[in-house]
Amino acid sequence: MAELAAPINDKREIFGWAMYDWANSAFSTTVGTVFLGPYLASLVATAAEASPDGMAHFFGLPVAPDSFLPYAISFSVVMQVFLLPILGAIADYSHRRKRLMQSFATIGALATIAFFFVTEPLWWLGAILFVTANLAFGAAVVFYNAYLPDIASEDQRDRVSSYGWALGYLGGGLLLFFNLIFYQMRETLGVPTGLAVRINLASAGVWWLGFSLITWTRLRSRHAARALPEGETYLSIGFKQLARTLKEMRHYPETLKYLLAYFLYNDGIQTVIAVAATFAAAPLVRGGLEIEQGTLTMVILMIQFVAFGGALFWGKLAGWVGAKRSIIISLVVWAGVVTYAYGGLYGETRILQFWILGAFIAIVMGGSQAISRSLYAQMIPDGREAEFYSFYEVSERGTSWIGPLLFGLMNQMFGSLRPAILSLIFFFFVGLIILPFVNVEKAIADVKAHTSEGTTS
Repeated sequence: MAELAAPINDKREIFGWAMYDWANSAFSTTVGTVFLGPYLASLVATAAEASPDGMAHFFGLPVAPDSFLPYAISFSVVMQVFLLPILGAIADYSHRRKRLMQSFATIGALATIAFFFVTEPLWWLGAILFVTANLAFGAAVVFYNAYLPDIASEDQRDRVSSYGWALGYLGGGLLLFFNLIFYQMRETLGVPTGLAVRINLASAGVWWLGFSLITWTRLRSRHAARALPEGETYLSIGFKQLARTLKEMRHYPETLKYLLAYFLYNDGIQTVIAVAATFAAAPLVRGGLEIEQGTLTMVILMIQFVAFGGALFWGKLAGWVGAKRSIIISLVVWAGVVTYAYGGLYGETRILQFWILGAFIAIVMGGSQAISRSLYAQMIPDGREAEFYSFYEVSERGTSWIGPLLFGLMNQMFGSLRPAILSLIFFFFVGLIILPFVNVEKAIADVKAHTSEGTTS
């Protein structure tokens, strides 16, 4: 079959692969970064006003308004911890990566479209839909990332990975631009603010589903579908594959060390991205910046387009100084960002300061993640990409869990977002301690030396 002999470094297929980043980044920007956090916080705050303890109650549990979405993020990722490794094992065994990617992308997009129905009486529905959409988002990205070693040769992966991230920022930024125009014109159009937000949230699902069609037409299935042995199911095979992988992990100590560093520092990155809008929009009395939604959206829009260039630049920087060093540089910048967010951003110039801080975030945001993904691709066995990327995805885009939980608890404990922001420096600090000790050359050699005979190809 022609699909089985699919070429590598094919420009048409690489473009199709990267266009999925363009498609699903609408969820990351319009939903995760800009509109959902402040909107849900406002709905939860209204619900909390009717409660004697000043808290909203979700299934009987007290929740502070600004902690609601961070808690939902954490819960969705706890579910991913259990689900994604099994899905990755099933995908590698069955060779159905493309079909599984399509299925979860569709589920995620439809759940995102359903945000249109989240209103004041149904504030709790926002958490349920977000958990569903974020879980599907993470699952689809597992299979998306697993394609990187298939479509790009080792010497091209930093560039291709950065290209995918860059297109993602461009696509997510373009929809956000349209959403900003619509939001700013809502009064002229006679659209209530809540309805305008709900339309923007739903538009991310339409964008995600629509542009994914380009990916499905250009991305090739690399292997023929594999039949199940008699008496087995894909679920039982998935558990067996996962058990084998966990046993084999001892052969890849440097890969494990890198994963530990990545889990920690990327948890910090994703938490900063996820809570930035909530921090910026929250009232000054709660430790926020009290920035109006329109201004906040313009800052996030600036970040998206600057991040497009930042992702491409970091691809070049990795070529100059090496992938690991380029990541270390980015973590130093991230540590500086959260420190300044805690100690600065006061007074009449706080909005200008937020713009400047956003520019620093934009420069390192895409690059640190793109190079992390391509570096990891060198440290995993051939034919087991989806399985190994399922562990990686536990702390990928929008799927951090320890960070949002820590942020939510610190905010609820101190009654201010400032200490919550500062607590995130822990993740960058520990990442900077572990990452320099990862021996990339040894990791690559270990993979070549210990690839199992039973690995699927």
